[in-house]
Amino acid sequence: MRIRSKYKIARRLGPEIFDKTSTAKYALRMEQKSRGKKGGRRPRSRTDYGLQLLEKQKARYTYGISERQFSKYVQSVLDKKHINNQDEILFERLENRLDNVVYRLGLAASRLMARQMVSHGHFMVNDRRTNVPSREVSAGDKISIRSSSLDKPLFAGIDERISSASIPAWLTFDLPKKEAKVVGSPKFVQAEVPIDIGVILEFYKR
Repeated sequence: MRIRSKYKIARRLGPEIFDKTSTAKYALRMEQKSRGKKGGRRPRSRTDYGLQLLEKQKARYTYGISERQFSKYVQSVLDKKHINNQDEILFERLENRLDNVVYRLGLAASRLMARQMVSHGHFMVNDRRTNVPSREVSAGDKISIRSSSLDKPLFAGIDERISSASIPAWLTFDLPKKEAKVVGSPKFVQAEVPIDIGVILEFYKR
């Protein structure tokens, strides 16, 4: 996705959906741009449908998932009518994607980069090579970097990257072995998630 396209999407959906637009530099740029505007139209209030659509798009762009694939995730959760924590389950499925895990570990600067790294076969799950970014991992799984990939420029400075990464509690990384382990499940806390998953579920229930 081109940088200009990302900026345009971030202005509509919120800066937190892309790493490129979640910076102080971008915030300053937007502030300067808004100061330069004289008057302008008053923003229209959104309908419930509009708000639901907005949250859905935010989630899709945050995780870099197609409409079709995202719909499948949501529908698989909605089909479980007997459970009350559907928002938590959807969040877990999105977070457990291998490309997201690679990103969360600090091995990639963005989810897009993580997706490309997985697609090119640089990782193994439980000692088996995989090139499927959407593969979902679970507690007990081991994610390792292929030994033949460690010398590639992609992994230059990996020790420093991992050391400075804010790795979530449900993941661990062994620097000497260059492997990670899934030691739990992603914890959904609405206040810490910039997406209203409950609103997204309502959108698909319409």
